[in-house]
Amino acid sequence: MAEALTQYKLIVLYMLDHVDFPLTNTQISNFILEKEYTTYFTIQQAISELISAELVRGESTHNNTCYHITAAGRETLSYFPDKISPAIKSDVLSYFAENNIELRQEISVIADYYKTTQQEFAVRCQIRERKSSLIDLTITVRTKEQAEAICSNWKKQNEEVYDYLMDLLVK
Repeated sequence: MAEALTQYKLIVLYMLDHVDFPLTNTQISNFILEKEYTTYFTIQQAISELISAELVRGESTHNNTCYHITAAGRETLSYFPDKISPAIKSDVLSYFAENNIELRQEISVIADYYKTTQQEFAVRCQIRERKSSLIDLTITVRTKEQAEAICSNWKKQNEEVYDYLMDLLVK
């Protein structure tokens, strides 16, 4: 089992090393599960151990976590170039080629909320492109349900909201 867990850790490192943006827990898990490499719980254990070893860094929001490979993670991956089979490497690269736009969009459209000191909820909606923000909007609402609705709708309607604001503000 330890050898298999090491393999899954290396696959996660390989995935993170071959993109120039962070991957979400869901994106990593979906790939691993679609290919039937292992179970959900095993991949979560592998990710957790990578974080503990500081080979991967995570950023959490209320509904997902995004992962970045660290310098130590890249170095570790370089020690095991032959531990990941060419077939698995090909699967990873094909997955990225087929899903690059969707993967980037999922990570570039961000919505999260937090409770304020006034016991309301601040909802932060963002669209990021590379390392810069195209829009960074914070809205305060009274209830958690409103905050969750805004987060959900931002994911679906961010382009329309951005276009509307630009049209309105650039006149």
